[in-house]
Amino acid sequence: MNAIRLVTTAAAALSALCTAGAHAQDVAAGRQAYAQCAACHSIDGSPGVGPSLKGVVGREAGSAPGFRFSRAMKGAGYPWDARKLDAYIANPQNAVPGNVMPYAGLDDAKQRADLIAYLASLK
Repeated sequence: MNAIRLVTTAAAALSALCTAGAHAQDVAAGRQAYAQCAACHSIDGSPGVGPSLKGVVGREAGSAPGFRFSRAMKGAGYPWDARKLDAYIANPQNAVPGNVMPYAGLDDAKQRADLIAYLASLK
């Protein structure tokens, strides 16, 4: 019985430790990661080549005011949350097939998490 309790406690502690590290986000680093987005996406609410990223977290995909979205993006059918943004930033064409964003994706999971933290700060 003590062995089971020990294994259960150790597993819970390891899980908590791994989860904390996996979700550590750095808004300042995210601002730096955003630099590669800035050529097409503003953060001030005005559309450019791409839609503004101001307020993107929680906004319905394909619904930023003043931007003309592809049919694929308009039909995505969900609000942008951290999980959906992570998948999209990692591989836009896989996440929303048929979208027209000419970006291959960001492989680095930490940079994506930081970028999403920064985007979440843009209210």
